[in-house]
Amino acid sequence: MRFKKICTADIGKKNCHTLAFYKKQGGYKQAAKALKKWAPDDLIEEVKASNLRGRGGAGFPTGVKWAFVPKNSKKPKYLVVNADESEPGTFKDRLIMEKNPHILLEGIIICCKAVAIEHAYIYIRGEFVFATERLQQAIDEAYKAGILGDNCLRSGIKIDVTIHRGAGAYICGEETGMLTSLEGYRGEPKLKPPFPAVEGVFGCPTVVNNVETLANLPYILEVGAKAYRSIGPEKSPGPKLFCVSGHVEKPGTFELPMGIPLRTLIDKHAGGVWKGRKLKAVIPGGTSAHVLTAAECDVAMDIDSLAAAGTMLGSAGIIVMDDSTCMVDALLNVMRFYHHESCGQCTPCREGTGWLEKIVQRIAHGEGRMEDLELIHDVCDRMLGKTICALADAAAFPAQSIVTKFSDDFVAAIENGGSPAWKKRHLSTVGGGASHG
Repeated sequence: MRFKKICTADIGKKNCHTLAFYKKQGGYKQAAKALKKWAPDDLIEEVKASNLRGRGGAGFPTGVKWAFVPKNSKKPKYLVVNADESEPGTFKDRLIMEKNPHILLEGIIICCKAVAIEHAYIYIRGEFVFATERLQQAIDEAYKAGILGDNCLRSGIKIDVTIHRGAGAYICGEETGMLTSLEGYRGEPKLKPPFPAVEGVFGCPTVVNNVETLANLPYILEVGAKAYRSIGPEKSPGPKLFCVSGHVEKPGTFELPMGIPLRTLIDKHAGGVWKGRKLKAVIPGGTSAHVLTAAECDVAMDIDSLAAAGTMLGSAGIIVMDDSTCMVDALLNVMRFYHHESCGQCTPCREGTGWLEKIVQRIAHGEGRMEDLELIHDVCDRMLGKTICALADAAAFPAQSIVTKFSDDFVAAIENGGSPAWKKRHLSTVGGGASHG
């Protein structure tokens, strides 16, 4: 099937975020069909057949997740949209919410019909002020037009949508931490089982889906599961939003078929490594992914290919680093982030992220020892798989891979009195102070 952009096709056009514009492009036709012509079980089976996998990081099959929700529950069921896009290097969901919010609302309606849900919450990152405003405008338009509310699209079905703003905590991107925050408590992850599909927000069955995941649903119903599955690799098909940042000539968000080669994405679509420099490293799926060296970048950008390469697609937040990058400084930035964002609930994460930041900072600031490299691996081993959620793993993965694959940078920093960037800043500060003496 010929590839077609579904989330970003018209985002450069005037008023692309409005209901009038969206309806001119055929918007809400698939939601109307879902409400009036599709049985819930058939919708679930169609999404299963499409092989749509979650676009938030875990890559779990969407239709399978829906099927876990008990059909005869006496409790209300909820959909919670994960719009807490906090993974460094990731900005795809923000683009959808700012430029094409109605495609998200249409996806919400389809999901709600499939799982017999009457109320959806959009849990959005607190810093996304403009995206929140755009989403609220779209929701208001949808209510006014009868698309949402007690008689959704004149189907007799009730669907309400409420925006809930988070407070900027990375941990609330984890689904159980997000649900806890939505309930009004401190955003700390919960042990599983029970899984949200059985006992989620307010103790009720809950579907948690990412913004981009839901935005794929209207297209799946439009072209059919078989045609959708023909885009990209069959096991993880469909269009995908790739975020490219760092040392490239044209950073941005690119909607392309799942499975596009990483080098093609960087060289053709992002304009190549900037300033004529050479590629040194790429983080392919947000900072929680194992880093790739330049020699490892001949890989397809899909869930299974990247897993086979020892890393992950994650949120498809691709961070490109050129050959001038000191990987000690790069790792220090990452470790500062995870130490700051740990909720502190689990000792291996609370203490481990702090230790990793201290050790890497020691190396960067010229106080490192050769045994620190082994110590980093030892701390990571004590973190991996030993916490309630995956934040400890998210910190340990880049630490392990960067120290292993770029050990020369760490040895040089230890032997030469710190990282080049730190020494430059330190000498500048010392020199500046001396010049005023």
